[in-house]
Formats: sequence, C-alpha cells, structure tokens
Amino acid sequence: MYRSAFFTIFLLLLFTSCKQYTEFVKSDVTYYKDDDKPHDYLGSSPDSIFKVNIDVDLYKRENPSAPLGLQINAFGAFDVYWDGVLVGSNGKMAKSGQSEVPGTEMTYYQIPEKLAGKGRHIVTITGTQMQLRETLRGIDVKLESYLRLHRAPLIVMSFMNLMAGAFLIASIYYFFLYINSTRKEATVLLFGIICLLFFCLLIIEYIKFYIDIPYTHFYTRLQIVGLLTFIISILVPWYFMLQFGFKRKRLFLFLLFAGLVIIYVKHYGHYDKTAIYFSYVMCFVSIIIAVDAAFRKIKGGVIVVAGLLASIVVNKFIFYDFGLFISFTIIVLSMLYLHTIKTKALEEAHNASLLLSSRLQLELVKKNIQPHFLRNTLTSLIDWIEESPQQGVVFIRALADEFDIMNSISEKTLIPVRQEIELCKKHLEVMSFRKELNYKWEEKNIDENEEIPPAIIHTIIENGITHSLPSKDGSITFCLSFIREKKYKQYTLLTVAKNRNKKKSDLNGTGFKYIKARLNESYGNNWQFDSFAVEEGWLTEIKIFDTK
Repeated sequence: MYRSAFFTIFLLLLFTSCKQYTEFVKSDVTYYKDDDKPHDYLGSSPDSIFKVNIDVDLYKRENPSAPLGLQINAFGAFDVYWDGVLVGSNGKMAKSGQSEVPGTEMTYYQIPEKLAGKGRHIVTITGTQMQLRETLRGIDVKLESYLRLHRAPLIVMSFMNLMAGAFLIASIYYFFLYINSTRKEATVLLFGIICLLFFCLLIIEYIKFYIDIPYTHFYTRLQIVGLLTFIISILVPWYFMLQFGFKRKRLFLFLLFAGLVIIYVKHYGHYDKTAIYFSYVMCFVSIIIAVDAAFRKIKGGVIVVAGLLASIVVNKFIFYDFGLFISFTIIVLSMLYLHTIKTKALEEAHNASLLLSSRLQLELVKKNIQPHFLRNTLTSLIDWIEESPQQGVVFIRALADEFDIMNSISEKTLIPVRQEIELCKKHLEVMSFRKELNYKWEEKNIDENEEIPPAIIHTIIENGITHSLPSKDGSITFCLSFIREKKYKQYTLLTVAKNRNKKKSDLNGTGFKYIKARLNESYGNNWQFDSFAVEEGWLTEIKIFDTK
C-alpha cells in the first residue's frame, strides 16, 4: 500500500514541476505577426533564391532592460534584417562560383536596443535553399528576451540530462546484472536495452542544442528518433508480456508490429505525428496487458495500469518534446517497480532455498543416524563380532568411513563425483555385512572433474536395496555411467536385480523428494529426473542441462 502512495505522490510532484516549467518559459514579449502560420517562401519561387518580409507588431516587453531576441526557424542559408538593418547570418548563401554553406534550422539573433521599440517592425530574410526544396518548409519567427532564448534550451536540457543519466546508469547496471547472473532472465536484458534506447532517444532529440546540424541533415535526426521510438514501442509491451506471463505474446507482438508499420506508412514524413502515434499504440497495448494482469490479480498490475494512464495524461497536456519523455519516464518507473517486485520474490525464494539447504543438511545427517538404521546395523555388528571378529572389524571400519564421508559432505551443496562414489561403495560394504548379500559396484565413463549434489546417488542406491531382490547368483549390481552432450550431461544408475514391484516407483517418496530438492537447490529448473523399471531391473536417470 505504501508503494502505491509513494508512486502517486511522485506523479503529482512530476506534474507540478511540469506546470512550473511551462509557466517559466511563458513569453515575456507581447507581439503580433501578420501571419501565425509558417511562410511558404519557396512555394512560388522558380529558383533557390528567396526573400521574405514578415510584419511584426511589438506591443509590450516585460523587461525592457533585457535585450530583445529574434528566433528564426527556416531551411537554407540566409541573412536576417530587422527594419532594414542586418542583425545576423545563418550559413553562407550560394553565389556565382561558390556553393551554399547550409545553415541550421533554428537560429537566434539579438536586436539592437535602438530598434527594439514598440510599434510595427519588418523582419526581412534573404537567402538560398539549394537542397530539400521539395519539402517546402516555411519560415517561422518568434520574439523573446534574447537571454531567455538561450536559457530555455538549457533548462530543458537540465531536466533531460538528469533523465538521460538515470537511464544510462540503469542500463549499465542491468547489463552487468544480466552478464554476472547465473539466471539469464530475458526481462533483465530487455529492461537494460529499453533504458539504453531511452538514453539514446534523449540524446538524439536534444543533440541539436549541443552541435550545429545543417538543415540538410535536419530530417536525419528525426528519422533516428522515429526509429528509436518504433523499437521502444515494441520492446515495452514485450517486457510487460514477459513480466506478467501474458499468454498471447506472438499474436499481440505481430499485431503491434503491423500497427506500427501501418502508422509509419500512412504518416510517412510527419515525424512528430508518427512518434506520437507510436507512443499511443505502445501505451494502448501495454494497458491491455496490464489490465489483463490486474484481472488475474498479479502483483503490480494495478500500479502499472495507473502509471500508463498517467503517461497518457502527461503526453496529452504537456507539449510534445517534454511530455513524451516524461511519459516514457513514468513507463520506465512502472517497469522498474515490476522488476523490484520480481527481485523481492527472488530474494524470498533465495532465503527459502537457504532454509531448504539447512533442512537438507539435517536430512542428510538424519539418514545415517536414524534409530532404525543404527539398531539394525549394531545388531548385525554384534553378530559379526561374535561369529568372526576379524570381519567384524572390517564392518566397523566401513561404517566409520561412511559416517566420516557423510559428516564431511553434510554442509556442502556440491561435492566431487568421486567422493559420492566412495560414499556409495562404503554404504554397499556396510549393507553387504548387514544383509549378507553380495552388492557389486560398477562405473563407466566417470569424469573425475564433475561435481554433483551430495548423497543423491547414495539415496538411489538405498532405494534400490530396499525395493530390489537379488538375482539368481545372489547379488545385486549397481552400475553408474556418465555421458556428456552439447546441451546436457547425464548420470544413469542401473540396478541389476529383480524388482519387488514391476510398477513405476513412487517418485513422491521421501528419498526422491530429497533428490529433487538437492537438484533444484543446485541447478534451479535446469534438470530432469526419472526412475523406471527395465528388463534388467531398475533404471534411474539424472539429466542436468547446460545453462551457459
């Protein structure tokens, strides 16, 4: 509950800061242009040379002591005049024998104070546009305090740099987390990629304030922004699908991809509109997934729905360049919240595994000190000492060696396979004295460098001794073999004997529960255990899959 409150408070603070920002950048100059629409200055021009006069009525300046600034948005290389006085140039116009040096799409100029009085003024722009003439992009002018024209981008970039830095650090952290984790979770890698793409999107969007981009490459930046937005719009819903266990992943991903392609084709060339529609589709699909999760009562579903709805509200009521990235930030926060929930679940699972490990250690010790085992073993030992003291000593040494090995491995998660085999051999030696049967041990292709959980083969042998009858020669043979393939390794234990029960063994017994718990502790879900009757006797297979 407290997480929901924190998330809500954060969103309110974020909206408040956005409102304060929009109020801060409110123009401090009151003026009127003869046409608020951009001037189509090449629409009627037969060549690449243009000259445009724009009438501007200056009514009021909030701070007369601050220099008046003029912002021009236009393609080409041109000179700018204010009431016939040259105030600046952008690039170099094409002349006979000299090619055009393209200017930037947005430039600022300071108006001389003696020319910045109230009344009507004429902004004259003369220049050339040798490239991208087919775009027919117009000219737009804006009056503002000259200092504000320069400070406004700095204020925007301060917010964006904070977000970009946070995304970059998050991406690096999650990449390291994925690389160094034994559990290669797709959601961790996907979240790292999404954070990196958000970082790139912020940098590309505001790189125009860091470097001068000629108007000839103006659309290149917008195309990169569109491509990044397209990829993000696929990855974000995909992340939610994986986190919430959404069932129809392939169908929805196909529909999402098809929808984004249709938007791109239909609105080709309208870069801002395309990016906005991309983000709307991304939010719509993500909301469907989150609502489905909420109905299925998956933890975090309601919070994600609230975050996605908040991102839509922000994107609608705050101007595009700022609102889009705030909405993306809210979405990432929702994703991060989901990841913290999953991390907590993994931590709880880890703590449970530690408790399980301690319990398994106790079970391993109890296996050889249980009263029933000790009573029968000591009774047999008394008989052997009375009948054959020399063999009784051998019996005692075998029992002591088994206890010694059991004690040395009880606190370990993995032990060398050779140590496990020695434990099995000592146990068979002890049981040979107890039951006065001939227990044989064979092994094939054992890799001495391999490790396995302690006492799992030992447990299988105990089960074989309990549920098997000796063959005609009065012996029971246990044959352990090992094979390694590209994707897995496998231990196979064949018990050559007569089965007491030809039906498949009960895999839910105490011994098999111990084996499965040990395998799960060491290998997670990357294992397979099976035990079944065969013609020779009973076959048990332990397959361990390679996760590298």
